[in-house]
Amino acid sequence: MQSTVNTSNMSISVAFYLFEPFSQKVLLVQILVGIFLYVNSLMIFTFLKKEIFREDTRYILFAQTLFSDSVLMVITDLALLGIYYNVLIPMIPCCILCTLMNWLNDCTPVTLVAMCLERYVAICMPLRHADISNSRNRKIGLLIIWTISSVISFVNLFGFLAVNPSHIMLSYVVCSVEVLLTFTWQAQLRAVLPQLYFICLFVIIVFTYIKILMAARAASSDNKKSTYKSLRTVALHAFQLFLCLVQLLSPYVELAVLQIDFMLFFDVRYANFVVFIIAPRCLSPLIYGLRDEKFFLVLKQHALFGLPKVVSAVFDANLCRLKTVKTQPLHTDS
Repeated sequence: MQSTVNTSNMSISVAFYLFEPFSQKVLLVQILVGIFLYVNSLMIFTFLKKEIFREDTRYILFAQTLFSDSVLMVITDLALLGIYYNVLIPMIPCCILCTLMNWLNDCTPVTLVAMCLERYVAICMPLRHADISNSRNRKIGLLIIWTISSVISFVNLFGFLAVNPSHIMLSYVVCSVEVLLTFTWQAQLRAVLPQLYFICLFVIIVFTYIKILMAARAASSDNKKSTYKSLRTVALHAFQLFLCLVQLLSPYVELAVLQIDFMLFFDVRYANFVVFIIAPRCLSPLIYGLRDEKFFLVLKQHALFGLPKVVSAVFDANLCRLKTVKTQPLHTDS
């Protein structure tokens, strides 16, 4: 009976919290997501408009990151609004959305590791870079990325389907990833697998960083600038992956806070969403979209719609100059 009363009081608190007017926190998230999607859309458009980007492995991986992060941001934002306003949806669509969110969330760190490996090959094995980064290997690499990213999400989905009766799929729920966790062992499995998963990825990034650092020290003075730029890129990817890794600790913190203060739990979850979901994905445009000279020139051309044709021609000329000067993989901007 006491449990029923506590559950009822918690439900009243949730309803009061969720049905309050459109708060500043939700409005801030919508603004951040809107800016994020605008910048990503502009960069995806820039990638599609230039053939030199569509034939370069690192730009293809960058575009995949932009695409997966944009879709993830849209889905998670809709889920956030659904939770905030207590919207009930059928269980089957909720399972699909949760699986897709987990899949896309894991796709970002795997792609980051692939981008670091591409830089490792370009810097440490420049003579083999063109052979390794061909069209066939790119397709195989993308398939491997999506396959590895899907493992944890499908383990969670099949685990949920295996331990729950079929009639639960006809119910209506407020959709969140916790819906798939009906037993304690599922939550523990969801916590342990991603940690092992991300630690392995982090070890690979550290390996590539050390190898590129050794190549930078051994490089000639002409090649040191581009090599150290690749080194900074790998370091930024490591920091980005670290934020994703810290995100795995968020459920433990949220569970501890939930035992103390129910309203504080929502504030902590909101902060985790902004810091560990939005922030790491905002770094991708910064790392590749703005730091890369070739991409920035074309991006600036598309961003300034009223730019005179004479100035646009200057941009194209500068782009061609960069393409001809940086023909060797070792000299490629990172």
